[in-house]
Amino acid sequence: MDVSDQPPRIGIFICHCGINIGGVVDVPNVVEYVKTLPDVVYAEHNLYTCSADTQTNIKEKIEENQLNRVIVASCTPRTHESLFQATIREAGLNKYLFEMVNIRDQCSWVHMHEPEKATAKSKDLLRMSVAKASQLIPLQEQEITVINKGLIIGGGVSGMSAALNLASQGYEVFLIEKEGSLGGLAKNIYRTLENDDIQEYIENLIKKVKDNQLIHIFKNAQINTISGYIGNFSTNVSYGNNSKSVDLEHGIIIVATGAKEYQPKEYNFGQDQRIISQTEFEKDLFTTDKIKGLNSIVMIQCVGSRNEDHPYCSRICCSEAIKNALKAKEINPNIEIVILYRDIRTYGFKEKYYNLARDNKVIFLRFDESKPPELNIKNKKLTITVNNPDLGDLEINPDLLVLSTGLVAPIKENEELAKMLKVPLNEDKFFLEAHVKLRPIDFATDGIYLCGCAHSPKDLRESIAQSNGAAAQAVKILSTEKLVTSGLVAVVIEENCIGCGSCMEVCQFNAIELIEEERVFEDITFTIKKSHVNPALCKGCGTCSAQCPNSTILIKHFGFEQINAMISALLIQG
Repeated sequence: MDVSDQPPRIGIFICHCGINIGGVVDVPNVVEYVKTLPDVVYAEHNLYTCSADTQTNIKEKIEENQLNRVIVASCTPRTHESLFQATIREAGLNKYLFEMVNIRDQCSWVHMHEPEKATAKSKDLLRMSVAKASQLIPLQEQEITVINKGLIIGGGVSGMSAALNLASQGYEVFLIEKEGSLGGLAKNIYRTLENDDIQEYIENLIKKVKDNQLIHIFKNAQINTISGYIGNFSTNVSYGNNSKSVDLEHGIIIVATGAKEYQPKEYNFGQDQRIISQTEFEKDLFTTDKIKGLNSIVMIQCVGSRNEDHPYCSRICCSEAIKNALKAKEINPNIEIVILYRDIRTYGFKEKYYNLARDNKVIFLRFDESKPPELNIKNKKLTITVNNPDLGDLEINPDLLVLSTGLVAPIKENEELAKMLKVPLNEDKFFLEAHVKLRPIDFATDGIYLCGCAHSPKDLRESIAQSNGAAAQAVKILSTEKLVTSGLVAVVIEENCIGCGSCMEVCQFNAIELIEEERVFEDITFTIKKSHVNPALCKGCGTCSAQCPNSTILIKHFGFEQINAMISALLIQG
């Protein structure tokens, strides 16, 4: 429906949202108020505007009242705007002729004890939205072709699982691994707490990846550049110890770079063969018979973790300690094993193995964070002093000291890759998802996904599950021939652009570039620079518009006409 030359006919639908809104805001009163506003030809209130019945009702009212603008006042646009846009599109309207007013978060929730003020604020917000809706124009979207290939960064369990998932659905995959072999951290794991054979699993996984003709493996690889956007990425990779270089074209990227084991500086680690990490201890358990000659072992939990440098829990350390303790007891039932801990965190169903370890006479001694265990070596004898809240100071003389260390992010590598991908890291330098609940596997940059320990420390089962989730998200892109970009993007008024590049510097999505143009004036040829926005990359965030010193960049749907109309409407006392 072309409404460009038609006068605005606005329809408003206000939601009670059960008692979320209606329990505070006087919704019927707001409905009567908006009926008095200019260009509003229809208004009603609904119990749940997002319900299927109300969606059908909205389409019917659009047709009955010849509405060409629609406003819904309810909850957050983040979760429901796309639903209502799809509804008005089914009724024949351009989806950008829709406005959503958040009277739940901004009115009823924050003013739950002030119903009169919440109602008044709802009226203000709707008055502003009506003023803006009167200035809305249809926006056009564009289609971009998709390269039906994927690139996965990281050849550990997560990366290989994602690669096999994509390949099983018929998509070509480029698997980039910086080391000379596949497997990642899982190469150091022999059994899980549930007694699964990880070495056998890894061997089978690597064999499947190598035998799959759709998976192209690049080992000893380094990524030099990444450019492009969703559906059309280009990556330059050096591989084989930088002896070869290749440009790879692909439609999506999955980041599965993993993490690394913390290397302790505490407890004389690396200076005495009797002081080792859980990883080294596990290798000894499964490849040697050293455990048979030992009488006692002490394990210290949270070494280098849950402190100022690494404040998070790595989730796997307690389970690893219990797993290795049970294995050691299996090999040498008479050995004494003492686990010194701050908190035992055996997530989910792993709690039963903690109880099993206690049944097998593994001793658990708690210590306070402010009084960690101390190590003294005198006359070649290891002495561990620990202060237990119930028993006081205790001394233990083990034959072997095992340090349970967590996982940390490879900071330098992650920072370099994050810059190439234009994606964020969290405070611990792991990659940060777009939204912990709504988009837990996506980045804010479309077409790029993450999984495994690149996201945060997790065990193998969680990593595999997340890699399959990332692959499922990626297939949404790879399975389509063309993508439709948003119409809500920035646009440059070229005649006003001075080519300063300020907009390009602040753009988080790398959507703006300076293009040189030749101009002729009085037989003199000279070059000028103009900003150009790539609509496939632009998210319409408005950062460039705010930064522009010459007011040269506009955001469609949020242009000067619309914003000025909203400000003017706010100043009118309703």
